[in-house]
Amino acid sequence: MTIAIVAIGILLAFTLLTYNKLIRLRNNASEGWSGIDVQLKRRTDLVPNLVTTVKGYAKHEEQLLEEITALRNQVIPKQSVSETSKSAADLGKSLKKIMVVAEAYPELKADKNFLKLQQQLSEIEDYLQKSRRYYNGTVREFNIKVESIPSNIIANIFGFTKLEFFTLSDSNDRTLPELNFE
Repeated sequence: MTIAIVAIGILLAFTLLTYNKLIRLRNNASEGWSGIDVQLKRRTDLVPNLVTTVKGYAKHEEQLLEEITALRNQVIPKQSVSETSKSAADLGKSLKKIMVVAEAYPELKADKNFLKLQQQLSEIEDYLQKSRRYYNGTVREFNIKVESIPSNIIANIFGFTKLEFFTLSDSNDRTLPELNFE
């Protein structure tokens, strides 16, 4: 009887510790996702200023500017990580295009507002990369716990499932945008 009580106590302690670890890991992933969300918001908030600045110099690029504005409106928290990842990648591609367009307009490249926006965008992209790395690291740790024996038993009992990684949808997106015009 004593052995049974000790065994039940050990099993209960293991269950509680594993459950709490899963909760902690899931909360870390939520914190990581929040960091990505903040950086995406900062980037989308920068777009109108960038578009306005470029509009003054690149009047022939109206279609690209409209595309960027439309994509900006799509980068809002989506239903899934993959949807948000895709819309963020699409906006990133368009922002790369606007930087290429700027090459054709020397006055734009020298504009103080444009240079400031360019620097801010570079900083945001750097923070976004760090946020992605943190989020994916926490998701990895959570998923390992959800899939490994014996913690997967507890995860299944309490309904924990694997989380999605924030991935880049296109291999071309794996390179950082070149934002230096010097």
